[in-house]
Amino acid sequence: MTKDLKIKAGVVGWPVSHSLSPRLHGYWLDKYNIVGEYLPYAVKPEALGEFLNSLAKKEITGLNLTVPHKEIALPFLDEIDEVARKIGAVNVITVQKDGRLFGRNTDGIGFLTNLKTSAPIWSSNGAVAVIIGAGGAARAAIVSLLDDGISEIRLINRTRDRAEKLAEIYNDPRITVCDWQDRSKNMAEAALLVNTTSLGMKGQPPLDIDLSELPLTAVVYDIVYNPLETPLLKQAKLRGNPYVDGLGMLLYQAAPAFQGWFGRVPEVDQDLRHYILEAL
Repeated sequence: MTKDLKIKAGVVGWPVSHSLSPRLHGYWLDKYNIVGEYLPYAVKPEALGEFLNSLAKKEITGLNLTVPHKEIALPFLDEIDEVARKIGAVNVITVQKDGRLFGRNTDGIGFLTNLKTSAPIWSSNGAVAVIIGAGGAARAAIVSLLDDGISEIRLINRTRDRAEKLAEIYNDPRITVCDWQDRSKNMAEAALLVNTTSLGMKGQPPLDIDLSELPLTAVVYDIVYNPLETPLLKQAKLRGNPYVDGLGMLLYQAAPAFQGWFGRVPEVDQDLRHYILEAL
C-alpha cells in the first residue's frame, strides 16, 4: 500500500533511545511499502504537555508512549477509551482530523493476544491466575484477564501495600492479594502464572519462586523479553509447563496502533520476531 502523503508517527519517552518501536514499525513500513516515518522523540516529563499540544502543527498522526509518559499524558488528552481508563494509562495517541487527541491502551490487547496465540490451550473460563507485580504491566494483565472472564486473580507483590492499593482500584471480588512470603504455595490450582516485574531481565536478579506447587498444565508467562528465555521460563521448560515469552506482547500491542495510523493490519510472524531479536 503506497500513499502520496507521508504519514508521520513515533514514540515518546524519557529516555527513548532504548525503544524497539522505531525498528518494529519501520519493519512494517518497509514490508508494506508505505510512505511513512516512525521516529523516536525524547521529551522530558515537564515538556510533555507542550509537545502533545503541538502534534497537529507538526503533522504527526500518532504516537506511542513509553516510560514515564503513559500516566502523566492523561490530562492532556481530549478523549481516552474505556480500557485506558481502567488501566489508568495510555500507550497510543491518535491525532484526529479536528486536532483532538484520542488515547488508547493496547498493552492488554498485546498481553492477551500473545497468551492465546502462544498457548492455544489457554482459556480464562473457570481459571485461576497468579500475577506477580503491581505496576503498569500488572494493570494491563489484570484488566484484560478480568474482561476475558477469569475466575480468580491472586495478586502478589513484594510490597503488599502496593498490591492492596491496586486491588482497591478495581474493587473486584475475583482479585485476592496474597503475601510475598506465600507466593510459592499460592501456585496451587493455578492455570496461569504471570511475571509482570523486571525480575529476570538482563542485569536484574531472577524472580525467586518455587514452582513445585504449580500444576504441570499451567501456563507460565513472563513479560520480560531480554533475555527471551528468563530463569522463570527455564524453570517452566524443565518442568514441562507450557510457557510464553514477553516478545509477543511487545509485537501484538503495536499492531492496532500501526493499523490505526497507517491503514494496514500488520502481520506478527517469525521473521518479525527474528528481526527484533537481532537488536537485543
